Amino acid sequence: MLDIIGDLLLWREDYKFAKRKKAGREYEKENNLPKKLMIHPVWKLFGILLLFIIVVRFFFFSDYGQRKTVEKIDKIDQILEKEKKALGIYPEKLNIIIRNNPLRKKITLDYWNNEFFYEQKENGLSYVLISKGKDGILKTDDDIGKAKNLP
Repeated sequence: MLDIIGDLLLWREDYKFAKRKKAGREYEKENNLPKKLMIHPVWKLFGILLLFIIVVRFFFFSDYGQRKTVEKIDKIDQILEKEKKALGIYPEKLNIIIRNNPLRKKITLDYWNNEFFYEQKENGLSYVLISKGKDGILKTDDDIGKAKNLP
């Protein structure tokens, strides 16, 4: 039922638009004017909706990259803890945790496709893991990191 009502409303808008466009074209022809760009009401509505989505995403989801990076750091932390439990120390390089697992192929990259900064400390008993953030430069305000110290 709602589909029929929606189709009727769209048909009505199409009819009104076609009528206005025809009258406008006749007026332009009579007065020797150039053709004016006429945008269908559905496209106007689509444009307004698209603009609304962009504004909402910008204001409410601007920290999306940071959240995803923190999630990835937590995931890497879990993998590093398993490595330490199995080998007794944290790995020398972060790429070691990838192994031959295709699901971990991009685990060493943050949300902005920057390589994580990883440094083993205290002969493998602790580590520092830092995302360089959006700007890709280490030791700036947008860096996101985690450090595991000795117990």
